[in-house]
Amino acid sequence: MKLKSYFRLSKQQRNGIFSLFLLIIIVQLSYFFWISKPNPKTNDVNQEWLAMQPVIDSLKNSDNSTKPVIYPFNPNFITDYKGYKLGMSVEELDKLFAFRKENKYVNSAKEFQTVTGVSDSLLNAISPYFKFPDWVNQPKKQYTSYSNNKFENKKPIVKVDINLATQEDLIKVYGIGPALSERILKQKESLGGFVSMEQMQFIWGLSPEVVENLNKHFIVTAEPKISKVDINNASVKELAKFPYFNYSIAKEIVTHRSMNGEIKNIEDLTKIKGLPSEKIKIIALYLEF
Repeated sequence: MKLKSYFRLSKQQRNGIFSLFLLIIIVQLSYFFWISKPNPKTNDVNQEWLAMQPVIDSLKNSDNSTKPVIYPFNPNFITDYKGYKLGMSVEELDKLFAFRKENKYVNSAKEFQTVTGVSDSLLNAISPYFKFPDWVNQPKKQYTSYSNNKFENKKPIVKVDINLATQEDLIKVYGIGPALSERILKQKESLGGFVSMEQMQFIWGLSPEVVENLNKHFIVTAEPKISKVDINNASVKELAKFPYFNYSIAKEIVTHRSMNGEIKNIEDLTKIKGLPSEKIKIIALYLEF
């Protein structure tokens, strides 16, 4: 009798249980027919994104296929930033700068690799863009030196303006061959002209005896028309292009300007770190203060 008493429910209780079951059934049906039904707006948005996917993929592919454009350049004047963009290491750039600091130039891809030590793969990638002066790629002419000829030595020497001298004129001087004559002409070209015969001693490879012979045959008769470097306004890049400067000296000049004001004379030049003191008087003639 006690067990049956647990299952005896009043009418109100039976109605409550029935209402609960009915509510559960309604909730289940609502979820099935309404909540779980796909939202057309959501589907439309998904379709739009799917439609845009090919466009996004094409943009990704185009970005991956785009390569930086490299224009022809002279490897002798590579800057830190340019070398970094080309893939050169700091050590390789330092070797090139040290080589250039001695007023030396590389005239071929092979010589560039010898000086810098770049790998074959990097050389093959960048050497097609090397652009050297036209005269470097021209076949070298063979000349005969007449300076040691007894008959020639008996003739009075007529001095020629060094800025008007040709390779034939230079190679007649005893001790000057095709390579040294080309180096002298290249230095003249990079400077815009020589202002003093004293500059011959700054050209790498010329011994004191050869410099003495050059002074016997050549002279600077008139100051050449050169584009002077604006020492107080030129950028680091512009200063570094001057043959007697390099990137390090150019940075020192700009730093000195910013800390001490304008560079007004030779005395101010002597205060710049790294500037070769033996060349300052010559350098000053190429500068606009």
